[in-house]
Amino acid sequence: MSLSANYEEVLRTARSLPETERVRLVEELLNSFGPTAAEPLDDLWLAEIDRRSDEIDSGVVRTIPWAEVRRQARERAKLNG
Repeated sequence: MSLSANYEEVLRTARSLPETERVRLVEELLNSFGPTAAEPLDDLWLAEIDRRSDEIDSGVVRTIPWAEVRRQARERAKLNG
């Protein structure tokens, strides 16, 4: 079986999964990628990072743990699991 045929078979199988399982599959696939070499940040992005860091440090904004953000997003998308 060629690589292309394997790809098509996996894609066909993935598409037949229920939506919640497809979402979990996508999450697992994204998590399987290692860190990538990013382009250096330009001065505007560095200034934005500094501004947001200052807001967090001063208590102007409250951070939300990733688990909670994910839970809320899945709830809004009506996905359970």
